Amino acid sequence: MNIFKYKHSRRHFMKTATLAASGLTVAGHFETFGHIDNTPKPISIAEVNSNFEREPLVRPFGFKGGYMSEIWQTISLMRSTQGHSGLGLCTQNVLWSDARVFDNHSEAAGNALMYSITERAMQMVKGCKFSTPIDLQDDILDEVYAYAKQVTNNPELRMTFALNAMVGLDNAAWMMYANENGFSNFDQLIPEAYVPSLSHKHDKVASIPLMAYNIPISEITQAVDQGYFFMKIKIGQPGTQREMLEKDMQRLSDIHRAIGDKRTEHTQSGKLPYYFDANGRYEDKETLLKLLDHAKKIGAFDQIAVIEEPFAEEMEIDVHDIDVRLAADESAHTDHDALKRIEMGYKAIALKPIAKTMSMTMKIAQAAYEKNVPCFCADLTVNPILVEWNKIVASRLAAFPGLGGMGLMETNGHQNYKIGTR
Repeated sequence: MNIFKYKHSRRHFMKTATLAASGLTVAGHFETFGHIDNTPKPISIAEVNSNFEREPLVRPFGFKGGYMSEIWQTISLMRSTQGHSGLGLCTQNVLWSDARVFDNHSEAAGNALMYSITERAMQMVKGCKFSTPIDLQDDILDEVYAYAKQVTNNPELRMTFALNAMVGLDNAAWMMYANENGFSNFDQLIPEAYVPSLSHKHDKVASIPLMAYNIPISEITQAVDQGYFFMKIKIGQPGTQREMLEKDMQRLSDIHRAIGDKRTEHTQSGKLPYYFDANGRYEDKETLLKLLDHAKKIGAFDQIAVIEEPFAEEMEIDVHDIDVRLAADESAHTDHDALKRIEMGYKAIALKPIAKTMSMTMKIAQAAYEKNVPCFCADLTVNPILVEWNKIVASRLAAFPGLGGMGLMETNGHQNYKIGTR
């Protein structure tokens, strides 16, 4: 069984990921004929295979106090006993999924560990029978997670590490599931229990670029001039908590000075929303409140639409008294974790079908929907095919508050991949 090689290009990225003139990404080509309640057929997996490629980045990509220089793109293939196949891609991100694994190994070794988990999971599902990919994941997740802890020698390994490793497998299962059942659109794939949270049909979603630590202010200004209007800004820079806060305050000041007076027709306020991502770097509530006080001082506070993962998940800080919308991302490993964060006062969930699997994402989206908590799709610097997976979910979520009736999705591969060099 051969694994074909997928090549991407800057043209494909710009076509599928963004419309630079409007800061929007088109979702209309996912227009379908509505959900069809078909009873899925039991599927048996007869063959599996996997492979990977190393993706160079245009510059070191900094977040969580670290920097990564390349991304491994993995591919998974499975075939049923009926001869139907499914192909799934995965973009690995060791630093995002568990920074301790990244810190304790060379970059290549961390990626190799994650890929070994992918291969183990693929061998586990060979010969398995399932009704939906969600059932398949439920059957193997605990065992895959246990193996991931063992192979990384980390009993405290974050669940997202195992889920990230399973994205290609899960996507392959969904594609084989569609082929086996004769489904021709995304809505037909959605099991009935998860339809309510994925029933919207936006023809556009807001496209969010990522401004990492070392992105020059000139590139941020250029992105706004191109039409991007919802900025994701990495905070939680390297150093002690005091050093981090000083750097973050200065970064916020520089960005607000450059783009704070820009206007857009796509938000209810007319101002550009700011989306801060701390990746759990803030060690206490007081430090975060100092950053917010600084935002108030420079006139940027009212433009803060969301702050993602300010605190490490093990801290379990109640955030009901923080007067901005906080979002859970890495800490919402599963639907149960998402509900726990909502109980702590988090008012948004960043979904990652491209990093936590489509199967787990459906569960998380439905759990948030039932609590009336908005969701949006965050990126993992994924390849163009996975941008499309993210886009199709973002276009079916309820409109994000303050955006005038559209979904919300981050995509930054076009900013970070060293395209056209191989």
